[in-house]
Amino acid sequence: MSILKFAIFYFLFHLSYAQTNIVDFCVADFNYPVGPAGFPCKNPANLTADDFVYSGLGVAGNTSNILGVGVTFAIDLTFPALNGLGLSMSRLDIAVGGVVPIHSHRVSELIIVIEGTIIAGFIDSNDKVYSKTLNKGDIMIFPQSLLHFQVNVGNTPALAFVSLNSASPNFQITTTSLFSNDLPTEIIRKISLLDVTQIKKLKKILGGTN
Repeated sequence: MSILKFAIFYFLFHLSYAQTNIVDFCVADFNYPVGPAGFPCKNPANLTADDFVYSGLGVAGNTSNILGVGVTFAIDLTFPALNGLGLSMSRLDIAVGGVVPIHSHRVSELIIVIEGTIIAGFIDSNDKVYSKTLNKGDIMIFPQSLLHFQVNVGNTPALAFVSLNSASPNFQITTTSLFSNDLPTEIIRKISLLDVTQIKKLKKILGGTN
């Protein structure tokens, strides 16, 4: 009887799995709103090989900004063929002294250094820091949702690529979340322990009010 139950379970499991994979791909159709499972699919009959190629990561990002970093995203919004496939990539161009500020995603990230030297790290939920100097060819993993960062500590510009296990990984910079909106200065003072002068300075830099 136990063998029969196992066989039935095995059959139902694989039947269910097959029913959730009824298409090979789902290139995003931006004419319709996104839902919890991603964008609706374009008609496969209208697709060509060009729909599955993205050349944006071959172009260096603009590092002429306050952070000295240019980030180029290959996510569902820029590369519609990624829709529903559970992965994406980004290019990081980091000028000498540049920084990818502390931020988080709702998914995990893997980074590989192509050129230059960076310090990369993350902070776990017990506030323990894991950081390492990475050189050409090194990779590092940043687990899902944890705060992490990258800093160019070399004498030349750095180039790295990251992969994330979502086509829509989100990107929340902690500093921007605090100082680029209308969250009242007094509230920020209480929750961050920063002084009012510093808060107002950051709000001015990042476009925040109130």
